[in-house]
Order: sequence, then structure tokens, then C-alpha cells
Amino acid sequence: MGSVFGSSIKFSLFGESHGEYIGATIDNFPCGIELDYNFIKSEIKRRKANNSGLTTNRIEDDDFEIISGVLNNKTTGSPITVLIKNNNIRSSDYSDFSNIPRPSHSDYTASIRYNNFNDIRGGGHFSARITAPMVVIGALVKIALREKFNIQIASHIKQIYNIKDSYNTVNRFLSYDDFILNNNKDLPVFNNDSMIQMINAIQKAKEEGDSLGGIISVFVFGVEAGLGSPFFESIESRLGQSIFAIPAVKGVEFGLGFDFVNYKGSECNDVYFYDDNKIKTKTNNNGGILGGISTGMPIIINISIKPTSSISKTQYTLNVKTKEEEKLNIKGRHDPCIAVRCPVILESAVAISLLDLCIDMRGHIL
Repeated sequence: MGSVFGSSIKFSLFGESHGEYIGATIDNFPCGIELDYNFIKSEIKRRKANNSGLTTNRIEDDDFEIISGVLNNKTTGSPITVLIKNNNIRSSDYSDFSNIPRPSHSDYTASIRYNNFNDIRGGGHFSARITAPMVVIGALVKIALREKFNIQIASHIKQIYNIKDSYNTVNRFLSYDDFILNNNKDLPVFNNDSMIQMINAIQKAKEEGDSLGGIISVFVFGVEAGLGSPFFESIESRLGQSIFAIPAVKGVEFGLGFDFVNYKGSECNDVYFYDDNKIKTKTNNNGGILGGISTGMPIIINISIKPTSSISKTQYTLNVKTKEEEKLNIKGRHDPCIAVRCPVILESAVAISLLDLCIDMRGHIL
């Protein structure tokens, strides 16, 4: 199973949605990093389900335990392992999905790949539940990136369904602090009117037994020019691998991305200039990356999240035993819009990739 990532670091995820524990391990993490438990808890809180009506009714404590790699509140350089216990499970809701796979879910492909030995409960190892320990590790990585490389990562919800956060962030040259202010809102967006429309749309979809997708924009501040390599070791390639590991991610673009098709070269080229003893670009349409290498401008990543595949609205599927089509009514507790909880997860995926890339480029850091 492809649950290990990294070149200089080795990051792995383990556990299942309804197993006793889920967890993660990171090897070759820099030593001497002081843990900020308040920050780690605030990150896991950003991912947690709640009673807002915008998330699943499965609410876990998400109390984490770091069982190795830390002594006297500082990392030792040995592998760090995080454990989170699952408490709020209802496995009976998933008993039939081996024979009647849910549309757009991993039920069918997982059963083929693993000869029906895969854990079907709650999606098993394919569930977004497994991203909880990833966020804990991601918080540790963010601390290391800030301390060792002066890199900070933030995000906002760019779009839910057909409702956009009406704020053009590509060429506004926002700061890390501009984004952090949004984390105290019901949704991390810049425009409050857009937020209200998004909330109403999600609640309506939930009432109808349906779900919505969204787009998350992740910004990376402080990456110096010259990080990365062309072709298969480009920053886009390295980031894409960790981002696409997150369940429900179906598209990744950098800067203007697919919107480049709406411009001429003369309209979207990023022109260089000299400012405050640094070479910068007047625009950042390429999202801080050219030739697979960082320009020194903020890295901008837009990530498409599909609507949650498990919905309570009646659907049709194929019974793989009888080979007959039949109605499907899914029980269980599912997010009406998983994109709501994705920002901190995607930030974690980006952070882990960047730490791996930074160590690759700058050598082992002690």
C-alpha cells in the first residue's frame, strides 16, 4: 500500500477509519525543534467536525499522543510517531458496501486491488479520517519550516459550489497575517457576504441529502528563489504528489493555472523588477514557480475538492454479486462539503513536501 512519502524524510500514515487507532510517523525530522502544543491543538481543531451543521455528525475528540521522537518538549532527531484513538464509530452502517459499492467512492477499486480483504468500514484506510494525524505532523513541520527556513503556509476557501470568495488573491501580494485572520471565521474566506452564501448553500445541500465541492487556495510565503529542479523534480511535481494523496482531491493548479488560456502572453507574463534589494515580479501569475524552480514570490496552489461521494439521497448502483442495478440509500454520517475541513489538511500536505524538498536542496539540518 502506498502510504509512505518522501525522499530525505519518510512520512507514513497508518490505521483505518473505524480501527482502534490512526497514526503517522515522520523520520529524519530535524532535531531541537520545540513543540508548541497550543499551536498543534489549534491546527487539529481547524480540521475537526463540529455542531455547525456544515460538517459530519461524527465528532471525535482527536486527542493525540506523540509516543516517540520527543524529549523534554524538543524533537530528538529520531522518528516521531503520533497516535489518535477512534472513539465515535458505527461500523454497521458500512456492512453492505463490499457488494453494492457507493458511486464515486473507493469501495469498488479497493476491493479489486486488495481481493476484498480491505477494511470497508468508514472507507477504511481510504478515508479522510486518516488525515487527522497528518495534521498533527503537519503542525510540527510548519514549526520547523518557520524556524529553519522562515517559510509560512496559509490558505483560504476560494470557492464552494458556484460561490466564489470575491477577492482576487493572485496579484494582491497578501501577507501570511492576512490569511490567519480568516481562521477565526465560520469559514476561512475574505469576503463575509460570500461566506454567508457558502454556508447557506452547504446547509441546503445537507437538507436535500446531497453534497458540494470546492476549491482551496494554499499560499506559501518565504520560499527563497532557486528551490526545486526541472522536469520530474519540479516543485509542482513534488507538491502534487502529496496533495493528490488527500482523499477527494481531483485537480491541482499553480498561479492562474487553467485560467492562463484566457490571456495573451503580453497580458500574463510576470515582469521582473528590483525592490528593497530583492528581485521580484510585478505580478505573480505563475504562482511563484518557473521552470520547476521557485522565483522568491509566494507559491500559490489552487486545489479542487470533489463533492463528498457518500450522500443520503437515493442513488443507483450495481450489486456486484447479482450483477443487477439496485437502489442505494447510504446510512452513516458524512460531510455535506468536505472542502470545509480541507484547508489545514492541504496546508499539512504542502508543508511535508516542502520540508522534504528543503532538506534535499539544503542538506541535512541539525
